[in-house]
Amino acid sequence: MTSDTLRTDGFLGGRLRITQPVGGYRAGADAVMLGAACAARPGDSVLELGCGAGVALLCLGFRVPGVRLTGLELQPAYADLARANAAANGIAAEILQGDLVRMPEALRAESFDHVIANPPYFAAGTVAPDAGRGTARHEETQLPDWIDAALKRIRPGGTVTVIHRAERLGDILQAIGSRAGAITILPVSARSGREAGRVILSARKGARAPLKLLFPFVMHAKPSHTADAEDLTGAARAVLAEGCALDLRGP
Repeated sequence: MTSDTLRTDGFLGGRLRITQPVGGYRAGADAVMLGAACAARPGDSVLELGCGAGVALLCLGFRVPGVRLTGLELQPAYADLARANAAANGIAAEILQGDLVRMPEALRAESFDHVIANPPYFAAGTVAPDAGRGTARHEETQLPDWIDAALKRIRPGGTVTVIHRAERLGDILQAIGSRAGAITILPVSARSGREAGRVILSARKGARAPLKLLFPFVMHAKPSHTADAEDLTGAARAVLAEGCALDLRGP
């Protein structure tokens, strides 16, 4: 990637500046939500599988100073961007290039307090002509392999947090099986009264607590999109613009 194929986007109200491809895959609100949903505390270790240009990982690092951040990214150009973005924002992060199915040796020998992931959303359909965008959005590695890789890298009692399309929730739960519990599901709806398009799921390795389904998180305040102006709910603005945590503990 060269300077004329890149752009710099602001996240968390402009507090975080992230360089991403102009024509390739660019992370957005889903990545910010994923970083906000991770329950990491200072001193914890966090691995992101498929970190892309580093948006989710760096949003988390901005919100929780002192977290040890590691990212794994398949595509070398995006791994390079994630390293550059971490350095540009003054957030320490180790970015490794490699395949989560054939985990780099450095990661196979390590376990983490938290693993986060935003797996590709589409299992079928037309793949984007841009290779970076196509790999990021279409399943070349199957969803169960993502969940398996996450659970293998988590120490007992650690959490796996995933954001995905709502229709894939059953696949995620099936992949987790009995290996994790205390599963918390947050449906994410674009507007009040609409069905959820996304889910954020958190599970704790080795836990046996029952599943909890939270009240939906609504992104936009107006019932429909009527103008090119921000209409985020207060809760969504707190997460996306102010860098607040997304509490999955529920009431």
